[in-house]
Amino acid sequence: MILFSSTGGNMQVCCKRNPKFKVKTGPKTKFAPRRYGDLNIVYDVLQSFGSNYLAQVTIDNDSPLGRLDRWNLTWEWMRGEIINTMRGAYTHKRDPSECLNSKAGQYYKDLDFSQVMNCQKKQDISDLPPERKEDNVTGKLPYCCKNGTLLPPIMDPWKARSMFQLQVFKLPPDLNKTALTLEDRWSSQSSVQMRATVPCNTCACGCNDIDTDTCNADCNPLLLPPDALLVPFKNRTLKAKAWAKQNHMPIPKKLPCPDNCGVSINWHVNTDYRDGWTARLTVFNWRDFAFEDWFVAVDMGKAGPGYENVYSFNGTRVPPNNRTVMFQGLPGLNYLVGQVNGTNPLRDPAVPGKQQSVISFTKKNIHGLNIPGGDGFPTKVFFNGEECALPNISQRRAQDIGVV
Repeated sequence: MILFSSTGGNMQVCCKRNPKFKVKTGPKTKFAPRRYGDLNIVYDVLQSFGSNYLAQVTIDNDSPLGRLDRWNLTWEWMRGEIINTMRGAYTHKRDPSECLNSKAGQYYKDLDFSQVMNCQKKQDISDLPPERKEDNVTGKLPYCCKNGTLLPPIMDPWKARSMFQLQVFKLPPDLNKTALTLEDRWSSQSSVQMRATVPCNTCACGCNDIDTDTCNADCNPLLLPPDALLVPFKNRTLKAKAWAKQNHMPIPKKLPCPDNCGVSINWHVNTDYRDGWTARLTVFNWRDFAFEDWFVAVDMGKAGPGYENVYSFNGTRVPPNNRTVMFQGLPGLNYLVGQVNGTNPLRDPAVPGKQQSVISFTKKNIHGLNIPGGDGFPTKVFFNGEECALPNISQRRAQDIGVV
């Protein structure tokens, strides 16, 4: 209601709120729901002050099969921030001279930059070794100092998490408690074991005839991309190095020696569901001759009684406990052919003879099976009556394993 009065040359206005009027507000801030992957990274601000804040970074390995070794975490500051102190991890580069010439050096004139962790825009951070865990300055933090190793939570929940804290100094105009800027520019070494293949052990079939001056007989084999299984060992070097570099894995100066085995067997866990699971068995023959009436036997431990069917081989349970299953070629396919030249022998690597089949298992009447935790992998493997060498227990957490 509006009233007007012109008496005495004055105008009076009385206003009454319109009950149908609604205040228009700006668009609501919406946050995407938290999504979980194999690796989850959380950046929490624990304390906030005018010029700096204390943050905690937590890295969780939530993959049932994946393992992470020597993780590296990188991000970029977008507002000139610097890391003053850090507990539970360290920055790769520490150069006080860079700080003195930076905007932070010009603003924080009384700060002792010789003690500052890092003033770089791009941060490269790694975990501390276990011996620093009880250090009063850099340690004393839960889940820290494991040398960058994250195991699957099924194996050990405590070893599936890493944590570190950092004190971050800000620059104008962000000098207040609520000015906290984080850009989505994170990257990390992701878990590669889910996609990698664990090859046969170094010198699994001996290294007596190998010149160990050119290779390391005591070094663990390098993880491989799955397609590397299809080429001979001498042709895997470039693939192995490229895979290691791509996934930030260390490459020893002297590469591991070959396994020197004529036959290799690959076991791959295909699926895992409520009532059952499947695996794929592949037999590779690197010899130049065929194996007639070949057979493979696998002892599946407590998962063995759940064997149901095999689709490209003949499968037979081995009594009395039925934990072991023997596979052999179907009629007409009982020859495991030898290695042959590639399409272009001068350019293409040799091709191994191979046979492959999917195998199905049930979980009915078998309690407590943990397929990704290790129950889905053989405890013993035999080829033509000879026991094969299995990778060590930590490597067998990968989906693909090689046995010889």
